[in-house]
Amino acid sequence: MVKNKTLGYRVGNTINYIAVFLLCAMMLYPFWYLLVLSFNDGVDAMKGGLYFWPRKFTLENFKTAFENEEIVDAFIISILRTVIGTVLTLFARAGVAYALSRRRFWGRQALSFFFYFTGLIGGGMIPSYILYRQLGLLNNFWIYILPGMYSFFDMVMLRTYFQGIPDSMEEAACIDGCGSLRTFFQIYIPLSKPILATLALFAAVGHWNDWFVGMFYITDRSLQPAATLLQRLISQVDLTKMSNQQIDAYMQNQPQTTPEALRMTFVIVMTIPILCVYPFLQKYFVKGVMIGAVKA
Repeated sequence: MVKNKTLGYRVGNTINYIAVFLLCAMMLYPFWYLLVLSFNDGVDAMKGGLYFWPRKFTLENFKTAFENEEIVDAFIISILRTVIGTVLTLFARAGVAYALSRRRFWGRQALSFFFYFTGLIGGGMIPSYILYRQLGLLNNFWIYILPGMYSFFDMVMLRTYFQGIPDSMEEAACIDGCGSLRTFFQIYIPLSKPILATLALFAAVGHWNDWFVGMFYITDRSLQPAATLLQRLISQVDLTKMSNQQIDAYMQNQPQTTPEALRMTFVIVMTIPILCVYPFLQKYFVKGVMIGAVKA
Protein backbone atom coordinates (compact mmCIF):
# COMPACT_ATOMS: atom_id res chain seq x y z
CA MET A 1 0.00 0.00 0.00
CA VAL A 2 2.84 2.32 0.86
CA LYS A 3 4.65 1.37 -2.33
CA ASN A 4 1.57 2.20 -4.43
CA LYS A 5 1.26 5.59 -2.76
CA THR A 6 4.96 6.24 -3.26
CA LEU A 7 4.76 5.24 -6.92
CA GLY A 8 1.67 7.36 -7.47
CA TYR A 9 3.32 10.30 -5.78
CA ARG A 10 6.40 9.97 -7.99
CA VAL A 11 4.34 9.68 -11.16
CA GLY A 12 2.22 12.67 -10.21
CA ASN A 13 5.28 14.68 -9.27
CA THR A 14 6.94 13.83 -12.60
CA ILE A 15 3.84 14.88 -14.52
CA ASN A 16 3.77 18.18 -12.61
CA TYR A 17 7.42 18.87 -13.43
CA ILE A 18 6.88 18.11 -17.11
CA ALA A 19 3.78 20.32 -17.25
CA VAL A 20 5.58 23.21 -15.55
CA PHE A 21 8.59 22.80 -17.83
CA LEU A 22 6.42 22.86 -20.95
CA LEU A 23 4.52 25.90 -19.67
CA CYS A 24 7.76 27.77 -18.98
CA ALA A 25 9.10 26.82 -22.42
CA MET A 26 5.94 28.13 -24.08
CA MET A 27 6.27 31.44 -22.23
CA LEU A 28 10.02 31.90 -22.77
CA TYR A 29 10.35 30.73 -26.37
CA PRO A 30 8.73 33.84 -27.97
CA PHE A 31 11.26 36.06 -26.22
CA TRP A 32 14.10 33.72 -27.22
CA TYR A 33 12.86 33.78 -30.82
CA LEU A 34 12.97 37.58 -30.83
CA LEU A 35 16.50 37.41 -29.43
CA VAL A 36 17.58 35.02 -32.19
CA LEU A 37 16.15 37.25 -34.92
CA SER A 38 17.74 40.37 -33.45
CA PHE A 39 21.22 38.78 -33.56
CA ASN A 40 20.77 37.25 -37.02
CA ASP A 41 21.44 38.87 -40.38
CA GLY A 42 18.20 40.53 -41.48
CA VAL A 43 18.30 39.41 -45.10
CA ASP A 44 19.23 35.86 -44.08
CA ALA A 45 16.35 35.81 -41.56
CA MET A 46 13.89 36.45 -44.40
CA LYS A 47 14.66 32.94 -45.69
CA GLY A 48 13.06 31.46 -42.56
CA GLY A 49 14.19 28.36 -40.72
CA LEU A 50 15.39 30.19 -37.59
CA TYR A 51 14.18 28.55 -34.40
CA PHE A 52 16.76 28.15 -31.62
CA TRP A 53 19.95 30.04 -32.53
CA PRO A 54 21.19 32.60 -35.08
CA ARG A 55 22.24 31.15 -38.42
CA LYS A 56 24.33 34.17 -39.42
CA PHE A 57 25.33 36.09 -36.29
CA THR A 58 25.63 39.87 -36.57
CA LEU A 59 25.41 43.00 -34.45
CA GLU A 60 24.35 45.13 -37.41
CA ASN A 61 20.75 45.31 -36.19
CA PHE A 62 21.79 46.87 -32.87
CA LYS A 63 24.29 49.14 -34.63
CA THR A 64 21.58 50.42 -36.95
CA ALA A 65 19.18 50.89 -34.05
CA PHE A 66 21.62 53.08 -32.11
CA GLU A 67 22.99 55.06 -35.06
CA ASN A 68 20.17 57.55 -34.67
CA GLU A 69 21.38 60.48 -32.56
CA GLU A 70 17.99 60.80 -30.87
CA ILE A 71 18.14 57.33 -29.34
CA VAL A 72 20.54 58.27 -26.51
CA ASP A 73 18.48 61.31 -25.51
CA ALA A 74 15.32 59.22 -25.68
CA PHE A 75 16.75 56.61 -23.33
CA ILE A 76 17.87 59.33 -20.91
CA ILE A 77 14.29 60.68 -20.89
CA SER A 78 12.94 57.18 -20.30
CA ILE A 79 15.36 56.53 -17.44
CA LEU A 80 14.61 59.88 -15.79
CA ARG A 81 10.89 59.38 -16.26
CA THR A 82 10.97 55.87 -14.83
CA VAL A 83 13.12 56.73 -11.79
CA ILE A 84 11.50 60.07 -10.90
CA GLY A 85 7.99 58.89 -11.73
CA THR A 86 8.28 55.70 -9.68
CA VAL A 87 9.69 57.47 -6.61
CA LEU A 88 7.18 60.33 -6.64
CA THR A 89 4.30 57.98 -7.40
CA LEU A 90 5.09 55.75 -4.43
CA PHE A 91 5.60 58.73 -2.15
CA ALA A 92 2.28 60.34 -3.13
CA ARG A 93 0.21 57.16 -2.97
CA ALA A 94 1.78 55.98 0.27
CA GLY A 95 1.28 59.38 1.89
CA VAL A 96 -2.42 59.52 1.00
CA ALA A 97 -2.92 55.88 2.01
CA TYR A 98 -1.26 56.51 5.38
CA ALA A 99 -3.54 59.47 6.05
CA LEU A 100 -6.65 57.49 5.08
CA SER A 101 -5.62 54.59 7.31
CA ARG A 102 -5.55 56.75 10.46
CA ARG A 103 -8.80 56.48 12.41
CA ARG A 104 -8.31 59.90 13.98
CA PHE A 105 -8.13 61.58 10.55
CA TRP A 106 -11.35 63.59 10.28
CA GLY A 107 -13.31 63.13 7.05
CA ARG A 108 -11.33 60.14 5.80
CA GLN A 109 -14.47 58.22 4.81
CA ALA A 110 -15.82 61.13 2.77
CA LEU A 111 -12.42 61.61 1.16
CA SER A 112 -12.21 57.89 0.33
CA PHE A 113 -15.62 58.07 -1.32
CA PHE A 114 -14.51 61.13 -3.29
CA PHE A 115 -11.44 59.28 -4.58
CA TYR A 116 -13.55 56.24 -5.43
CA PHE A 117 -16.31 58.18 -7.19
CA THR A 118 -13.95 60.30 -9.30
CA GLY A 119 -12.04 57.17 -10.25
CA LEU A 120 -15.16 55.85 -11.98
CA ILE A 121 -15.42 58.88 -14.28
CA GLY A 122 -13.11 59.47 -17.22
CA GLY A 123 -13.46 62.43 -19.54
CA GLY A 124 -11.58 60.89 -22.44
CA MET A 125 -8.64 61.99 -24.52
CA ILE A 126 -9.95 65.34 -25.77
CA PRO A 127 -10.87 66.77 -22.32
CA SER A 128 -7.54 65.47 -21.01
CA TYR A 129 -5.69 67.22 -23.83
CA ILE A 130 -7.50 70.50 -23.10
CA LEU A 131 -6.76 70.17 -19.38
CA TYR A 132 -3.07 69.44 -19.96
CA ARG A 133 -2.83 72.42 -22.30
CA GLN A 134 -4.39 74.76 -19.73
CA LEU A 135 -2.03 73.43 -17.07
CA GLY A 136 0.96 73.98 -19.35
CA LEU A 137 1.91 70.30 -19.42
CA LEU A 138 2.08 69.93 -23.21
CA ASN A 139 5.70 69.57 -24.33
CA ASN A 140 6.63 69.42 -20.67
CA PHE A 141 8.58 66.62 -19.00
CA TRP A 142 6.21 66.62 -16.02
CA ILE A 143 3.33 65.35 -18.12
CA TYR A 144 4.99 61.94 -17.75
CA ILE A 145 4.95 62.21 -13.95
CA LEU A 146 2.02 64.20 -12.56
CA PRO A 147 -1.04 62.57 -14.22
CA GLY A 148 0.12 59.07 -13.28
CA MET A 149 0.76 59.76 -9.59
CA TYR A 150 -2.86 59.11 -8.66
CA SER A 151 -4.24 55.56 -8.47
CA PHE A 152 -7.16 54.79 -6.18
CA PHE A 153 -6.59 51.04 -6.48
CA ASP A 154 -2.98 51.29 -5.30
CA MET A 155 -3.97 53.63 -2.46
CA VAL A 156 -6.57 51.13 -1.27
CA MET A 157 -3.96 48.36 -1.26
CA LEU A 158 -1.54 50.52 0.71
CA ARG A 159 -4.25 51.68 3.11
CA THR A 160 -5.25 48.08 3.81
CA TYR A 161 -1.63 47.13 4.43
CA PHE A 162 -1.08 50.08 6.76
CA GLN A 163 -4.21 49.19 8.72
CA GLY A 164 -2.77 45.73 9.30
CA ILE A 165 0.22 47.17 11.16
CA PRO A 166 -0.48 47.11 14.93
CA ASP A 167 -1.48 50.47 16.40
CA SER A 168 0.78 49.73 19.36
CA MET A 169 3.81 50.44 17.19
CA GLU A 170 2.53 53.91 16.37
CA GLU A 171 1.66 54.51 20.00
CA ALA A 172 5.16 53.49 21.08
CA ALA A 173 6.64 55.85 18.49
CA CYS A 174 4.45 58.70 19.78
CA ILE A 175 5.61 58.03 23.34
CA ASP A 176 9.20 58.27 22.12
CA GLY A 177 8.41 61.70 20.69
CA CYS A 178 7.91 60.82 17.01
CA GLY A 179 5.48 62.88 14.99
CA SER A 180 3.28 61.59 12.19
CA LEU A 181 5.87 62.29 9.49
CA ARG A 182 8.69 60.56 11.35
CA THR A 183 6.43 57.62 12.22
CA PHE A 184 5.48 57.30 8.56
CA PHE A 185 9.06 57.19 7.30
CA GLN A 186 10.69 55.22 10.12
CA ILE A 187 7.92 52.77 11.03
CA TYR A 188 5.42 52.28 8.23
CA ILE A 189 7.66 52.59 5.17
CA PRO A 190 10.26 50.02 6.35
CA LEU A 191 7.48 47.59 7.30
CA SER A 192 5.81 47.99 3.90
CA LYS A 193 8.67 46.93 1.63
CA PRO A 194 6.78 44.02 -0.01
CA ILE A 195 3.76 46.05 -1.13
CA LEU A 196 5.90 49.07 -2.03
CA ALA A 197 8.26 46.93 -4.12
CA THR A 198 5.30 45.38 -5.94
CA LEU A 199 3.74 48.75 -6.75
CA ALA A 200 7.16 50.16 -7.68
CA LEU A 201 7.64 47.37 -10.22
CA PHE A 202 4.22 48.00 -11.76
CA ALA A 203 4.84 51.75 -11.91
CA ALA A 204 8.32 51.36 -13.41
CA VAL A 205 7.09 48.98 -16.11
CA GLY A 206 4.24 51.34 -16.93
CA HIS A 207 6.55 54.35 -17.25
CA TRP A 208 9.17 52.48 -19.28
CA ASN A 209 6.78 50.93 -21.80
CA ASP A 210 4.42 53.87 -22.25
CA TRP A 211 4.60 55.45 -25.71
CA PHE A 212 1.12 56.96 -25.84
CA VAL A 213 1.83 60.14 -23.85
CA GLY A 214 4.96 60.98 -25.83
CA MET A 215 3.17 60.39 -29.12
CA PHE A 216 0.08 62.55 -28.55
CA TYR A 217 1.08 65.14 -25.96
CA ILE A 218 4.73 65.79 -26.86
CA THR A 219 5.75 67.32 -30.19
CA ASP A 220 9.28 68.23 -29.11
CA ARG A 221 11.31 65.19 -30.15
CA SER A 222 14.00 65.94 -27.57
CA LEU A 223 11.43 65.14 -24.84
CA GLN A 224 10.08 61.93 -26.34
CA PRO A 225 10.92 58.70 -24.46
CA ALA A 226 12.52 55.63 -25.99
CA ALA A 227 9.23 53.77 -26.42
CA THR A 228 7.77 56.60 -28.51
CA LEU A 229 10.95 57.07 -30.51
CA LEU A 230 11.30 53.39 -31.29
CA GLN A 231 7.66 53.16 -32.32
CA ARG A 232 8.22 56.07 -34.69
CA LEU A 233 11.44 54.59 -36.07
CA ILE A 234 9.72 51.28 -36.70
CA SER A 235 6.97 52.97 -38.72
CA GLN A 236 9.58 54.85 -40.74
CA VAL A 237 11.24 51.63 -41.92
CA ASP A 238 8.04 49.69 -42.60
CA LEU A 239 8.40 48.23 -46.09
CA THR A 240 4.63 48.10 -46.52
CA LYS A 241 4.57 51.92 -46.39
CA MET A 242 7.47 52.48 -48.78
CA SER A 243 7.51 52.87 -52.53
CA ASN A 244 9.64 50.56 -54.68
CA GLN A 245 12.33 53.23 -55.03
CA GLN A 246 12.43 53.74 -51.25
CA ILE A 247 12.72 50.00 -50.67
CA ASP A 248 15.64 49.72 -53.11
CA ALA A 249 17.40 52.69 -51.50
CA TYR A 250 16.86 51.28 -48.04
CA MET A 251 18.22 47.85 -48.94
CA GLN A 252 21.28 49.45 -50.57
CA ASN A 253 22.04 51.50 -47.45
CA GLN A 254 21.24 48.68 -45.02
CA PRO A 255 22.25 45.47 -46.81
CA GLN A 256 22.18 43.35 -43.65
CA THR A 257 19.21 44.90 -41.87
CA THR A 258 15.50 44.62 -42.58
CA PRO A 259 12.53 46.35 -40.94
CA GLU A 260 11.46 43.03 -39.41
CA ALA A 261 14.90 42.52 -37.85
CA LEU A 262 14.81 46.08 -36.49
CA ARG A 263 11.41 45.43 -34.91
CA MET A 264 12.81 42.42 -33.07
CA THR A 265 15.86 44.43 -32.00
CA PHE A 266 13.73 47.30 -30.66
CA VAL A 267 11.62 44.87 -28.63
CA ILE A 268 14.76 43.38 -27.08
CA VAL A 269 16.21 46.82 -26.35
CA MET A 270 13.04 47.87 -24.55
CA THR A 271 12.67 44.61 -22.61
CA ILE A 272 16.18 44.01 -21.26
CA PRO A 273 16.26 46.95 -18.75
CA ILE A 274 13.05 45.82 -17.03
CA LEU A 275 14.29 42.23 -16.90
CA CYS A 276 17.43 43.48 -15.17
CA VAL A 277 15.40 45.29 -12.51
CA TYR A 278 13.00 42.45 -11.72
CA PRO A 279 15.48 40.10 -9.91
CA PHE A 280 16.24 42.78 -7.32
CA LEU A 281 12.53 43.11 -6.45
CA GLN A 282 11.53 39.47 -6.80
CA LYS A 283 11.75 38.56 -3.11
CA TYR A 284 9.42 41.44 -2.25
CA PHE A 285 7.23 41.02 -5.34
CA VAL A 286 6.20 37.43 -4.55
CA LYS A 287 5.12 38.43 -1.04
CA GLY A 288 3.51 41.69 -2.15
CA VAL A 289 1.19 40.14 -4.74
CA MET A 290 -0.25 37.86 -2.04
CA ILE A 291 -1.49 40.81 0.01
CA GLY A 292 -5.24 40.56 0.32
CA ALA A 293 -5.36 37.01 -1.07
CA VAL A 294 -5.32 35.40 2.40
CA LYS A 295 -7.15 36.86 5.37
CA ALA A 296 -5.35 36.41 8.67
